[in-house]
Amino acid sequence: MFQRFSTGYSLARQSWGVLRAEKQLIVFPVLSGICCLMVMASFAIPLFVAGGGAELIGDVEQDAKGGGENQMQNVFYLAVLFLFYFVNYFVVVFFNSALIACAIKRFYGGTPTIGEGLKASMNRLPQIAGWALVSASVGLILRVIESRSEKFGSIVSSLLGMAWAALTYFVVPVLVVEKVGPIKAIRRSGVILKESWGESMGAHFGIGFIIFLFALPGIGLLMGGIAVLGAVPALGVTLIVIGLIALLVVSLISSAVSAISQAAVYLYGANGDTPDGFEAESLGAAFAPR
Repeated sequence: MFQRFSTGYSLARQSWGVLRAEKQLIVFPVLSGICCLMVMASFAIPLFVAGGGAELIGDVEQDAKGGGENQMQNVFYLAVLFLFYFVNYFVVVFFNSALIACAIKRFYGGTPTIGEGLKASMNRLPQIAGWALVSASVGLILRVIESRSEKFGSIVSSLLGMAWAALTYFVVPVLVVEKVGPIKAIRRSGVILKESWGESMGAHFGIGFIIFLFALPGIGLLMGGIAVLGAVPALGVTLIVIGLIALLVVSLISSAVSAISQAAVYLYGANGDTPDGFEAESLGAAFAPR
């Protein structure tokens, strides 16, 4: 376990080095975040302005348990939820694909631009849309399973969600490089994952743990601001704002670093290539035999 987290640290450090060399890559998580907020607003506002948002959610929970009376509201809500999932996944995958395309060009000695990344994603719109459709369908199924029971459904949904996330870990790099459809991408991701099962997931969680450590100061500032908000409002608000900004910065960097690392591990696993800026030892550790 320590070796796996050590590998995660090495991959995070090397991915950070690539991000520092190509700072413009951070633009993609920023654009993704802005677009996702716009998507959330466009779906939330019509429901709640109409005064039915909270009621619809409640009806879905009741109907899922067999006690709902308004099936049409349930169907309408689920349809809107599916559309929201689809658009949101599409946005996230679109900008992740652009980032990964730029990172891969950097790996081979090129100098990527934001325009090139966006063009790469535009050239893969059918694959991105197909994957967003599959992801939205799975997301909706997990949501329905979760609504079946407050405890058991939530546990089952979480376990299935984790398994799905692991199986599809390399899907986006596969879409970018191999330009295959979502089903083939899932199979390809599964093959690569099978070769590195445990190790690559350990490295992934290692990166997540390191990012969490960097987020702790922001969390501390946020909690401290909330604690003193009543006694010293000005100080509390200041700490909260600084904490939120710090967490936002860490989140953006985390998204970029994770995508860069994901692309590097994929290239090593798929082709045996050691991307520029990475060490063969670290990438090899992610594919060490069990």
